[in-house]
Amino acid sequence: MSAQQRHAEISGAGFAGLTAAAALAQRGWSVRLHERSDELRAEGAGIVLWGNSLKVLQRLGALHDLKARAMRPPAYETRTDNAIVSQERLEGVDWMTMTRPHLHETLVRTARESGVELVAGSEVTGATADGTVTFADGSTAEADLVIGADGVGSAVRDSLGFQVDRQRSRDGITRFLVPRRKAELAALEPDTEWDNVIDFWNMSGRVLRVLYTPANDDELYIALMSPAADAQGSQVPIDLALWQQEFPQLAPVLEDAATIAGRYYGYQTTRLDRWTEGSVALIGDAAHAMCPALAQGAGCAMMNAWTLAEAATRADATDVAGALVEWERVERPFTDRCQDRSQHYADSRSMSQGGQFAGDILETAQYDPTDARRHDLQEVAR
Repeated sequence: MSAQQRHAEISGAGFAGLTAAAALAQRGWSVRLHERSDELRAEGAGIVLWGNSLKVLQRLGALHDLKARAMRPPAYETRTDNAIVSQERLEGVDWMTMTRPHLHETLVRTARESGVELVAGSEVTGATADGTVTFADGSTAEADLVIGADGVGSAVRDSLGFQVDRQRSRDGITRFLVPRRKAELAALEPDTEWDNVIDFWNMSGRVLRVLYTPANDDELYIALMSPAADAQGSQVPIDLALWQQEFPQLAPVLEDAATIAGRYYGYQTTRLDRWTEGSVALIGDAAHAMCPALAQGAGCAMMNAWTLAEAATRADATDVAGALVEWERVERPFTDRCQDRSQHYADSRSMSQGGQFAGDILETAQYDPTDARRHDLQEVAR
């Protein structure tokens, strides 16, 4: 490492941490990324990415590999009580579906190829504002920039005393990755376009929801939503008889889901008083966990990781703290508004009405964090 090269220590090898690590390394930083688990792997099943994160992946050089096992569905279809209420073609909107393991593997490969040192089985227990990182074994490390990308239970965040406002919603979700079984589904409902993302809502009587998301030619991501207060609907493994009764057209893939233990996650929104402290910055769920209604948790994490790397690299070495404060000032409002919109949809269940991907709702999806003139263009638009 040259005397002029700056160094970053990052906690958390999820989408946010990997994106920040690769972006910094590609800008000439030495980067060490810590993951407390003994292996680098993704949690969860499938994911939808929108233009904001796809632009970042393109600039990282990862989009080509990502597209190899991903797809762009023809439409986002909403059904409520067995009636189609909208089919949004999303023309002019960049979006793709894929599995979370594929996205994670792509980012791990990109980080390694960019020169990031990835350390599994390394638990960060805290940090100081001046850039000292502490590990579970008692050792420490110094860095010009420390990034806490260590999730909703962030040790980096909690060690620095950030104020956390955590709001929980009444609903939650269990996610599964299962075979497509497209031919079997088509036999049950031949008129359905089974390449669409289909949002099935049951709002008459018992509230239940299945988000059907094809991830590629072979794999299907399904998310089963139930109120937390519904013990039968939220139980895992799932009550197969209940879900097949309410969604008989999905019987084959629900059978597969019933063989997986699964985990029920309650929706929550986490807001902090600030995202930075000295030379420490927080990104992803450590800073801004959100309800999954607009499928922007990972998208906001990745766009903030990119712009953080950009801001830190531009900063004078003597004023990283000031650069981080300014980064939060200009970038945070986009995430705050997305959190608010996502929480509104989760609390009101108004996605069941369909037609939601329009107007201001698409602000984050269409935001290009890689455009150096993005804020100038926004001011002109206003």
